[in-house]
Amino acid sequence: MTRIIEETARFGPDTRTGAQRAYELDRKHVFHSWSAQKLIKPMTITAAAGSWVWDGLGNKLLDFSSQLVNTNIGHQHPRVVAAIQEQAGRLCTIAPQYVNNARSEAARLIAEVTPGDLDQVFFTNGGAEAIEYAVRMARLHTGRFKVLSAFRSYHGGSTLAVNITGDPRRWPSDHGSSGAVHFFAPFLYRTSFYSTTEQEECDRALEHLEQMICFEGPESIAAIVLESIPGTAGVMVPPEGYLAGVRELATRYGIVFIADEVMSGFGRSGKWFAIDHANVVPDLITFAKGVNSGYVPLGGVAIAPHIAATFATKAFPGGLTYSGHPLATAAAVATINTMHDEGIVQNASTIGETVIGPALRGFAERHPSVGEVRGTGVFWAIELVSDRETKEPLAPYGSSSPLMNELLAECKERGLLPFANFNRFHVVPPCSISAEDARFGLDILDEVLSIADTRVA
Repeated sequence: MTRIIEETARFGPDTRTGAQRAYELDRKHVFHSWSAQKLIKPMTITAAAGSWVWDGLGNKLLDFSSQLVNTNIGHQHPRVVAAIQEQAGRLCTIAPQYVNNARSEAARLIAEVTPGDLDQVFFTNGGAEAIEYAVRMARLHTGRFKVLSAFRSYHGGSTLAVNITGDPRRWPSDHGSSGAVHFFAPFLYRTSFYSTTEQEECDRALEHLEQMICFEGPESIAAIVLESIPGTAGVMVPPEGYLAGVRELATRYGIVFIADEVMSGFGRSGKWFAIDHANVVPDLITFAKGVNSGYVPLGGVAIAPHIAATFATKAFPGGLTYSGHPLATAAAVATINTMHDEGIVQNASTIGETVIGPALRGFAERHPSVGEVRGTGVFWAIELVSDRETKEPLAPYGSSSPLMNELLAECKERGLLPFANFNRFHVVPPCSISAEDARFGLDILDEVLSIADTRVA
């Protein structure tokens, strides 16, 4: 299949003609997210298979971005494609108030891999909606309004989700009226607590969080929302004991603990959920992306029994026309079963331990442009700096730089589709990537970092 797609994309004149027309129509009619419309020149993708994509000129690129860190199972997996096709032939759509086989089975499979007893699932169309509804559940369960969330976080682009977000995408839409209160989570490399060790950073971050709870008023706080491992903000793996400490604080003050696993869930970290690394059970888990690799939009909230009980005899005031859509949940069933059968979660762990981790640590030793590397599984970040002593980032917070743009172009020229944010490259290939393909991408990054080295102090 891969060979056929490659030959069609690379050599088929109809494909190139179609790609050109697609680009022209895009520039005329499509309004792109997070972009100044006249300043962008988006890449056209004509085909994809496994860990690879082909652009409108027939160039083959290794997808080290998993698109938006969601194609955990890889592109065009035949079992998932077949499941969508089969479901479409049987039942394309049905309203959410009716039972359908695909949704029921997807909920069962999700409940099997969530930690603890989070055994009920509310389905949404994506991650931002999952956050919206998880917060609504927390507010109705507690009768409180405020929500604590971390700086250096991303929770979605909808109104509430973007206000909970702790990165610059929040700024244009934040009017201070959403009940969101931000705090500093642990991040030793750029510590806000003057820590010198991971243990100090953990202890001081937890002390800071408890102070925030007390100063804001525990009786006013409905939820603490945390990415178990922050994603686009920098893949900052929390120090040992931090998530357990957050769990304890939430329990002590009667606050709902929401673990945002939209990006880190379904194998990305080398476990089914990133919070599994800490052996912690939150009250709610939000998920999307990797649950079916984005083949059809799907997200959701996994719910603990004590939260679900609030709505046992009182109606939950919320719903979506496409909640638990049959095509999306059929894709989830096929994805989760395939991840079990093909050992994809274990593959992500193994690739991280034996290929990506060692290579990136080597980068940190050899390249003066690398300030720090961090991550787990197939979820890593390379922090690029212009000066290792001062830790001055290669691009300012909330923006890019000419050098970062140049490095991105060099990656693509060499056959690598990277994920970059601010001053970082993120190494986030599909969880199913082979060691050979991973090494190919890492070799390209190694070459590109050598270019960065010549331009830094």
